[in-house]
Amino acid sequence: MDWLYVAVLAVFAALAHIVANLLSFNRRGLAAVLAAVVFAAIFVFWTYYPHGVPLPTSIAVKKPTVTTVVPAAPTAPQKPSNPVTDITPPSGTSR
Repeated sequence: MDWLYVAVLAVFAALAHIVANLLSFNRRGLAAVLAAVVFAAIFVFWTYYPHGVPLPTSIAVKKPTVTTVVPAAPTAPQKPSNPVTDITPPSGTSR
């Protein structure tokens, strides 16, 4: 879990709550709707607006490393160490 990202989102939620309470004159239903809208606006701005600030989301996402695999030269198959080659059950055994 990226705790820095969680902390940033908690600050956004608190800021959205404060702004919504100021705009709704302490009416709870209107404040809840406004807080959701303000939080969504802040979150979209923070996540998608190119402002050049290193974001917690860009720190947590690591670029995949590219590795090249060189195939090994084919070798002759090894002979099994068990000399038994017949897989039929021995006679006289019952199931």
